[in-house]
Amino acid sequence: MRRIETDVVVIGGGATGAGVVRDVAMRGYRAVLVDRADLGQGTTGRYHGLLHSGGRYVVSDARSATECAEENVIVTNIHADAVERTGGLFILPPEDPQDFGDKWWQGAKDTKVPAEEISIAEALKREPRINPHITRAFAVEDGAVDGWQMVWGAANSAKLYGAEILTYHRVAKIIREEDQVRAVMCTDEKTGEDVQIDCTFVINAAGAWAGEIAAMADCHDVTVVPGRGIMIAMNHRLVNSVVNRCIYPADGDILVPVHTVSIIGTTDVKADDPDKLTIPRDEVQQMMDAGEVLVPGFRKARAVHAWAGARPLVKDGRVSAEDTRHMSRGMSVLDHADRDGLKGLLTISGGKLTTYRLMAEHVVDQMCEQLGDERPCRTAEEAVPKSEEGKNYVVTHRLEEREEDRLADQIICECELMSRQSYVDLLEAQPQATLDDLRRQLRLGMGPCQGGFCTTRAAGLALEHENIDIERATGLLRLFLKNRWIGLWPILYGDQVRQTALDNWIFQGTLDVEHLPTPDEELTV
Repeated sequence: MRRIETDVVVIGGGATGAGVVRDVAMRGYRAVLVDRADLGQGTTGRYHGLLHSGGRYVVSDARSATECAEENVIVTNIHADAVERTGGLFILPPEDPQDFGDKWWQGAKDTKVPAEEISIAEALKREPRINPHITRAFAVEDGAVDGWQMVWGAANSAKLYGAEILTYHRVAKIIREEDQVRAVMCTDEKTGEDVQIDCTFVINAAGAWAGEIAAMADCHDVTVVPGRGIMIAMNHRLVNSVVNRCIYPADGDILVPVHTVSIIGTTDVKADDPDKLTIPRDEVQQMMDAGEVLVPGFRKARAVHAWAGARPLVKDGRVSAEDTRHMSRGMSVLDHADRDGLKGLLTISGGKLTTYRLMAEHVVDQMCEQLGDERPCRTAEEAVPKSEEGKNYVVTHRLEEREEDRLADQIICECELMSRQSYVDLLEAQPQATLDDLRRQLRLGMGPCQGGFCTTRAAGLALEHENIDIERATGLLRLFLKNRWIGLWPILYGDQVRQTALDNWIFQGTLDVEHLPTPDEELTV
């Protein structure tokens, strides 16, 4: 068994956990982050890519609206490489309640969310494809954010301050001595090795799984309700600004341009298990119908991928336990010293990806107070690595990079303009990574062909690595295709059937992927 000694263990590698470990490390504590999978593989990587202006909540959740508006500015600056400043519109189609426009406008003023009412002509000039029959339009400061890029930026910042990031380390137990946390027991999912991390404090940032983690310290009945939502990526940017329906938050009321695609979202249904999230076909059709209201002709675009995420919603006594749509999006910090008599354990849940940094600040402030330390937060002032210059992401940035290296480097993924060198370098740095792990950082196979052409190139390049044999390389290929299929079968109609059939002919016919050399056990992580 391996042993590590540190001050603080952060459990959960989503946006909140990465923000917490960064904040802890920047305040001078020794810190270790653990997650049972890769960074951003849970809720953070399964959302619609929206950096909230706060506009969505000006009527339904005033506090969240103000927090989003304030954090939008900070996140745009400290994560410049992950945020595209698209701007956004709230539009009022004729079939929606017309009096809501006045409520929304007043709510924006009350919550200090920057907004401007613009003419319908100006709205159509900005976004020619939106519904031409809208009756009002408001401009806001929405943006698009790459959640994985943001999480890795925070994690890499934390590492510069001495933090250790342990992905694929599943927590088995939180060890306590009477009323004090003493250690976290983990299992390395890649090697099977047990790891004991001795510490004096644990911050539980496991999102929808926070209740399970708290129970490992004998702190029971921590209720975090998973709110399942599905999203669908369309095969190109139907809009270049975020487009929202100006209604009380509902299903399918947001269309977000993210990198080379547009994402429509989302539903909101209570899930029994955040590890078992379905993508019902009727909800897929619901999203397509909602898209038509925002952009007439929406269905003529090709749906390329669907996925589901679980929002970590704090149980709200004001609404039914089944009604996740109307639960607060606010954050909650649970002090287990007060609640359970256990010192050295805090649980943070709720919130939004947009407010991840603020959530981290709040929970680390509370940790410092419990420890009797006075160490101020500095995360709002310092940019993460690769964002220091303050130059925000633009969708054409890889085209510019490929123009510079087109004669010296091969393009492996045409859809996302991913270069061979970027892939080889990351594989060298993370030789135990799966193709999905690399995808989350490089966007391998995330464009319109969904890996139909680049996956085999990536597997071939993996085989060239000194520590990857043919069995592992083909195992990586099959695992990647299996995971891609999860998001394809719910949207198999129209042009996507033809694309999927083409991909199937390539993999099953030309390459005979099912009969390539296999390891004794198929890869799962």
